[in-house]
Amino acid sequence: MDTVTSEGPADTEALGRAWGGEVDPGWVILLYGELGAGKTVLVRGLARGLGSPARVHSPTFNLLHVYRGGRLPLFHLDLYRLDGPEAVVNAGLEEYLVNEGVTVIEWPERLVGTAPWPAWAPLPRRLRRVHLEILGPNRRRIIYEDVGLGLLG
Repeated sequence: MDTVTSEGPADTEALGRAWGGEVDPGWVILLYGELGAGKTVLVRGLARGLGSPARVHSPTFNLLHVYRGGRLPLFHLDLYRLDGPEAVVNAGLEEYLVNEGVTVIEWPERLVGTAPWPAWAPLPRRLRRVHLEILGPNRRRIIYEDVGLGLLG
């Protein structure tokens, strides 16, 4: 488990950019944190790190944004308005969970509950769990870990 303290949005975005240089197809990144914790800022950095020129927005109302034009496509899901795994399937989002690009899921507890990954979903190539905590107006603690695939299947 690694911990980073972000002193502002630029730090959070820089962390995302760094991750954009290391991700591979089939990665899934789960973002936990309350509203305003910086989840979308981190995704914006990830998109930049992948080389995507797209303008990144929170997909809350659309549930999904797909950003292409970089090294890999980025699938950004926001499950805030969904009630659970069945709602994810009913919304047709299961095909975006693991794919040829990188998937980032905001509010993943709507999908996984307390499990590391849903048993019915294909296994990601790598699963990174990220917790963003608000420490102050601009300060964030970002704790992340990569979950071993043996724990998922």
